[in-house]
Amino acid sequence: MTLTPIARVMLATFALAAIAEARVTKIVVESTVDPDATLAATGPAGAIKRVSGRAYGELDPANPLNAIIQDIQLAPKNAKGKVEYVATFQLVMPSDRSKLSGLMWHDVPNRGGRVTIVPAERNVGDVGLSSGWQGDNAGQTAHTQVGQDFVIVPIAKNADGSPTRGEVLGRIVNRSGPESQPILVQTSPLPYKPADLDTKKATLTAIKSETVDGVVTVDSTIASSDWAWAKCDAANPFPGKPDATKICLKKGFDPTLLYQVIFTAENPPVLGVGFAAFRDVAAFFKNETKDDFGTANPLAGKIKHVISRGNSQSGNFLRGFIHLGFNQDEAGKQLYDGAWPIIAGRRIALNFRWAQPDGVLELYQAGSEGPQWWVPWPDTVRKLPERGILDRCTATKTCPKIIEHFGSAEVWALKLTPEWVGTDAKADIPLPDNVRRYYIASSNHGGFIVPTPNSMFNASLAGSTLPPPSCPGNNFGTGELAPNVMPHIHTVNALRQHFRNWVMQGTPPPASVWPRLSKGELVDADKAAMGFPNIPGVPPTVPSNFIMATLDYDWGPDFNYNDGSGVPTKLPPQILQVINMKVPRVNADGNEVGGVPVVLHDAPLATYLGWNITAGGARPFHQGQICNYVGGMIPFAKTKAERTASNDPRLSLEERYKDHAGYVAAVKAAAANAVAQGFLLPGDADVLVGQADASAVLKP
Repeated sequence: MTLTPIARVMLATFALAAIAEARVTKIVVESTVDPDATLAATGPAGAIKRVSGRAYGELDPANPLNAIIQDIQLAPKNAKGKVEYVATFQLVMPSDRSKLSGLMWHDVPNRGGRVTIVPAERNVGDVGLSSGWQGDNAGQTAHTQVGQDFVIVPIAKNADGSPTRGEVLGRIVNRSGPESQPILVQTSPLPYKPADLDTKKATLTAIKSETVDGVVTVDSTIASSDWAWAKCDAANPFPGKPDATKICLKKGFDPTLLYQVIFTAENPPVLGVGFAAFRDVAAFFKNETKDDFGTANPLAGKIKHVISRGNSQSGNFLRGFIHLGFNQDEAGKQLYDGAWPIIAGRRIALNFRWAQPDGVLELYQAGSEGPQWWVPWPDTVRKLPERGILDRCTATKTCPKIIEHFGSAEVWALKLTPEWVGTDAKADIPLPDNVRRYYIASSNHGGFIVPTPNSMFNASLAGSTLPPPSCPGNNFGTGELAPNVMPHIHTVNALRQHFRNWVMQGTPPPASVWPRLSKGELVDADKAAMGFPNIPGVPPTVPSNFIMATLDYDWGPDFNYNDGSGVPTKLPPQILQVINMKVPRVNADGNEVGGVPVVLHDAPLATYLGWNITAGGARPFHQGQICNYVGGMIPFAKTKAERTASNDPRLSLEERYKDHAGYVAAVKAAAANAVAQGFLLPGDADVLVGQADASAVLKP
């Protein structure tokens, strides 16, 4: 039989993978708590223990599974020619090995936050593994952090040993006063520092305004003599004490301006090693009996199934992980049986030089490049080849079963809908059989976290008396509208059970549910197209042209736009075009259509929004724009007279439900429907009905 050129390449890839030496070589257990009293042993698994430590690994840079890592060839090698890393980890597992279920959840930490599996998982004998992947050594992933998960990765150096250099962009927003200010990415320090503190070798620009679609108005370029890389305070006025992590202005910071600096940095960490480290730690605990030094694997022979899971930034990591082909272990075999990217609609900005993985897709932050959809689909708008996230694992037959779920905030601020309809937004992109997608309509990023019984229902009544939400991001601001209290937790509880059954028993979960163009459920991000009602308190122009658009950036010729790899050389990047974004249509109440059944959505007490409006005050730069990715809420009037007096077109609570008993009946009906469709567990349904009965809704 004559092999085609592509087949020969794939065969060579498999052969190399089979002899790969990318693996964990040493495990050091730093702490064992057995049993851990903080993890209640209330289920059949009994007592629970917690084991934490570090995994030492090495990668063969020539192996195709690792060669895709940006700058791995520039990383230092050990005597065997391998690239080394160290990753922290935590295991949560039954104290009695005989009680292990055979399923391990491998959680991706969000910005270093170590993950402990919930009681519903540990009580049935599941294992929780949390391990490091983020290697930028900043903020909560700094190597000095205790109880966090991170990875120590090598530094890229030129072949002659000289430092690798390049330009980096940083931003300071909503700051005031004469004191120096740090440069942040989200809430963490920018992980790169200037190679030289001479301000003549950097550019600092004051920005007067920016729109959500990238229209920038420059105020001025600040003279090099009027700012310094320094710490300034009352005791150290300008030019202050030299400090590569802060900027000091001679005239102080103006809160109405955004400050953008471009400087030369050196010594970039090889951040893509984090993908391989995450892979290899899971492979060790799944497959090995002991490390090279005789330390036993506490899970040896007990793990049959592994599901990777990540939330928000961590879910973006999983999408990038799969796209770059990392769901193969050192022998080229499929590693994860399932993957659960949660409220994550893009790929992580990790595998390129000078990456900022803490970014949340604010202006000039990467992560929307290349295919965001699962199957091959044309990208004629950006003139990129037809690609899909599953291309590599499909070719190697290593794709996991995938469940993804989202809320409205991901649509409005985290650039989700190109995943559904592509960049031309002309047709629904089909899902492959191994993917399920669920949309939780009108919900905030991650859903409302219910702090006390009844708060979901009573909070819907509270409205403006609730504390205003903080807009996530880099010192972004505060929302004008009350926080959105639509929950995710009950849907997640049901999806968890479906995922276990799908992976462990082969029982498929419910069919996918999300808004679609073909059903008229996805429309332009325009008030008229959405059918959004004229609700009192909402400016007449909102939410038209309110969405944070996907921007087509020109990062320069050394950037790989399909894989999100390479080296960006244009800062700030030129915006070539604005991608047409779609949003779900809404009903007469302003609540979205096209989602899975959720009790509060189907027995509503308010209009629940995936967006909010940024207030002014001390942080005025984004005033009047979308409040990044936090949702809002506008409660219904109680009576017809109240809504008529305020010109509110939405029916009042009394008009909808008549009285308290009527509302409890509506909750019962909504709960029964959600249970019947598989999106609510019967036990959670009983709790919700009890909370509705105990709530203040329409009580005398």
